[in-house]
Amino acid sequence: MIVNILRFRFKDSADAETRAAALAAMRRTAAVESVSFATVGQDLGDPAEGFTHAYCVGVADLAALERYLYDPVHLAGDDEILPHLERLAPARLSDDPDPELGAKIHGLHLQKVRTYPEWGRLLESIPETTVRTRS
Repeated sequence: MIVNILRFRFKDSADAETRAAALAAMRRTAAVESVSFATVGQDLGDPAEGFTHAYCVGVADLAALERYLYDPVHLAGDDEILPHLERLAPARLSDDPDPELGAKIHGLHLQKVRTYPEWGRLLESIPETTVRTRS
């Protein structure tokens, strides 16, 4: 199982309707065929860290992760979500013992950036993020 967690905060300019639409897009993405389990909602961490919301999905393996990354619902949702984020920090974890799994996952991410350069630019436009769009 590969688990992807995103902690985030919306821009102050994102009104309630925009935030609700972005969260709905996240829930649609979290419900695609390749996702085994998911949750979208409030971040329960330390408010001083600056996150207000969290997104978590679990996928069975690398093949499921690749399907998830390229699912049309996921691709469409990012345009509704990413422009409204102020802060974004990912965390990934897995029960797979492959020591190269992290590098393989990052390779899939970089391939998506190469395939969809506008997606990479959207990620880079988030003012505070630790998402890497380069090697």
